Amino acid sequence: MTGPGPQHEAGPAGHAGPLITLLTRPGCHLCDDARAVITRVAADLGMAWQERDITRSDSDLRAYGDMVPVTLIDGEQHDFWRVSEPRLRAALRAAAGARSLPDR
Repeated sequence: MTGPGPQHEAGPAGHAGPLITLLTRPGCHLCDDARAVITRVAADLGMAWQERDITRSDSDLRAYGDMVPVTLIDGEQHDFWRVSEPRLRAALRAAAGARSLPDR
């Protein structure tokens, strides 16, 4: 087993807010769409995020095999299959506190 996938640093604001994790698998076209949304939102809000390939972990594969892409916020499942940008932004604001994040 290997560790988490690529780490994506916080955007220009450098905010140390909730950690977004995108669970993916090779050849997943919905994962590409989810990655684009998460990249945009994380950059706008100055948050770091990571990507984890579920095929590298038997437990991830058992838990999420039919659900990728899966979005976690601080390790808690937020969404699967599709990432709604407004819903993700709202959840991140709630997790971090609305006053500490820019309105975008």
